[in-house]
Amino acid sequence: MSPEVYAAFEEICRGEAIAGPVLEVGAVPGPESLLRLAALAGIAGKTGLNMEAFPSAGEIRMVVGNANRMTMFPDASFGCVLCNATLEHDARFWETLGEIRRVVAPGGLVVIGVPGYRGMGPEFLAPPRSLAGRVIRTLAALTRADALLAGTVTLGEHRFPGDYYRFTEQAVREVFLEGLVEPRCRWVMSPPRIIGWARRP
Repeated sequence: MSPEVYAAFEEICRGEAIAGPVLEVGAVPGPESLLRLAALAGIAGKTGLNMEAFPSAGEIRMVVGNANRMTMFPDASFGCVLCNATLEHDARFWETLGEIRRVVAPGGLVVIGVPGYRGMGPEFLAPPRSLAGRVIRTLAALTRADALLAGTVTLGEHRFPGDYYRFTEQAVREVFLEGLVEPRCRWVMSPPRIIGWARRP
């Protein structure tokens, strides 16, 4: 996970009142685990879910399972559910989203990060006043290349084991956070990553 994405999750979680326990979907119990965010210090009950078996580490209990069917967790089990860089690898991400909504408690926080894309054309490929932006606009004007005129920047394919999707802010707000209260989004880095968060009513 990039330091910029980790810092954005830290800032979002620090700005929210989080009650435990906390679930991270797609967790790996290393130093980059979202369950190790300073904003979560002192919260009891940290669980990581992954399809691969990882040993539990300290206060983090690791569970093996498919997020499409989190039958190991009862309804409304968690005060906060975190998920980053996972749904693009989930062929049936909508099933995972349904399970996230099911296992988060009323008033609980959901924070999801995914690779995204936004806009098309030279103005979205690089900042207009940057050298790269000026070069891209000049090339687009001279060549009328479709890739420059209708393209957008997005994170490259990275299979773990599959890589199926990239998302827009509209998808994060209207699909990922559907039925949740006060959905918000934040863009991080280029190629863009989108982090959306909201609470269960």
